[in-house]
Amino acid sequence: MLRAARLQLGMAEISTVRLRALFGRPLADAELSEAVQVAATQLAQRSGIVLHGMTTDAASITLTLGCDKLTALGFLTELRATTNAWYEAKFEAGPLWGNMPEEGNT
Repeated sequence: MLRAARLQLGMAEISTVRLRALFGRPLADAELSEAVQVAATQLAQRSGIVLHGMTTDAASITLTLGCDKLTALGFLTELRATTNAWYEAKFEAGPLWGNMPEEGNT
């Protein structure tokens, strides 16, 4: 699931977005949590987006980005795709993030 909020400060926009684990509390594993945080930091650097803040708990990562809401959602989509692919390859399980399938749609 993802949620986005926006705060406008003068001309600069700041958006906060969150990814939640599909199942369980995978980010309770320190190594996995660190890998996701590194991926978010590297994506921000590559894309030129200022990463104002990042917090994780056992089941989610929350990012505060220096960009508008639409750009933040695009960032989150890319982070979700890359970390899902990594997680599925490394653990032969997954995905890490996602939405619960609707009943009858598997």
